[in-house]
Amino acid sequence: MKILLADSFPAEYVDELIGKGHKVEYRPDIRAADLAREIGTSDILVVRSTEITESDLESASDLSLVIRAGAGTNTIDTQAAANRGIFVASVPGRNAIAVAELTMGLILAVDRRIPDNVSELRAGVWNKKDFSEAKGLHGRNLGIVGLGSIGLLVAARAAAFGLQVHGLAKKRSEAIAERVAELDIELHDDLIQLAGAVEIISFHLPASPDTEHIINEQLLNALKPGTTLINTSRSDLVDEAALLTALDENDLWAGFDVYEDEPKSGEEIHSALAKHPRFYGTHHIGASTTQAQEAVAAGVVQIIDEYVAGNIINTVNLELQVLGTKTLSIRHLNRVGVLAAVLSIVRDAGHNVRQMTNHIFQGAEAAIAILQIEGEITPETIAQLENTETVIHVLIST
Repeated sequence: MKILLADSFPAEYVDELIGKGHKVEYRPDIRAADLAREIGTSDILVVRSTEITESDLESASDLSLVIRAGAGTNTIDTQAAANRGIFVASVPGRNAIAVAELTMGLILAVDRRIPDNVSELRAGVWNKKDFSEAKGLHGRNLGIVGLGSIGLLVAARAAAFGLQVHGLAKKRSEAIAERVAELDIELHDDLIQLAGAVEIISFHLPASPDTEHIINEQLLNALKPGTTLINTSRSDLVDEAALLTALDENDLWAGFDVYEDEPKSGEEIHSALAKHPRFYGTHHIGASTTQAQEAVAAGVVQIIDEYVAGNIINTVNLELQVLGTKTLSIRHLNRVGVLAAVLSIVRDAGHNVRQMTNHIFQGAEAAIAILQIEGEITPETIAQLENTETVIHVLIST
């Protein structure tokens, strides 16, 4: 495979890919404006923060897989990729510990005003009186919005500090529900109720139409005066104008790792929020620990290994719902030409195959092809399929 690594990637994992026989081009400094030209005939593109647009994909003649070396894929036009038959995959969960650690760091930084302590100390100012007014964390209430892998890791660390953790009541998998119970997380029916019950609230949600500006005027007004608001997930969650007002009028504090209109590396940032005296921010570094980057790189290599073996994992742009009007299950001998014969019969009968899988049974003697097709299947078509020498059985269901 020809692989283009268009963002930073640990050297040992670059060497591992080369050792597996791939032709690897490591170009971490590619500018977004040059990406379309640089993709060239690459089969696989790996990115971290680089934006992938429809025009980038249109220029990629051989590209079949884009891997986001991280969890979210909001910087990639996944629909444009789907339209061109290009898989988009991500590496979820591998950087969760790093983000959880930074979240706790921001909570502590706000409570003890650590950045201001450091700044004044470096300026030669001794201000023990003002900086001795921290509330402390033990016994206080922390709301976590988004009890996924990161949120639960934050909850575990918060519990160790003696914080009572709160979350939202919702349908969850059995494993996550058990973990929520183990951590004694108090659940609330809605976000506004949760906001009013805590002194610290931390958000761990993906960017989506449902989460855009979830941190808005209504939520901010529901927070108690003096509440600390933490966001280490996505900037889309925040109405920054409303937050700026609330920092002053509601006496709130905030600690963020993400911002609207973030600059590229090395550029200036012009953010009224970042300059506010009750706002502490980091430089979108949530996943940027050596441990996290190595774990993500290992995940990228795993995706590539599986892809080479014919397996697609962690994809985000495949159709999940059944598209056909009928399901045609065909058990058959695992022989050359069987599927070609089956598809020819289906095609000649005027049916469009919308989805198809073929599973091999243990021993590789038999298999089952499952076709989602459109239209009514006639008895004549069924008879043709059943009379095919290598077909064992045909079943139709809706």
